[in-house]
Amino acid sequence: MPADHHDLARVEAACAELGAAGQPVTFAEVAARARISRTTLYRRADLRAVIDDHRARGHDATTLTGLAVQIDQLRRSLEAVAAKVRRHEETIRRLDRVRRKPG
Repeated sequence: MPADHHDLARVEAACAELGAAGQPVTFAEVAARARISRTTLYRRADLRAVIDDHRARGHDATTLTGLAVQIDQLRRSLEAVAAKVRRHEETIRRLDRVRRKPG
């Protein structure tokens, strides 16, 4: 596994540990737990995004507004998947019609 993936996995684990313990997800604490410098956490967009995501989850999950936003995001995601499934079903029906044509 490349170093980038190890770093990402350690940051994910540190954020998950903090969240599970009910502690705030801070760059300083994640850096200490993941054994990665704070500078690296701030400079690498992928690592910073993981931390920001965990911070948002921890903060938003406890508010009604946060829950409403999450429900809306899930609803839109589900609608997008349903639309894709409908397109695939139509493609399959078309291919079946073409295949069944005599000749």
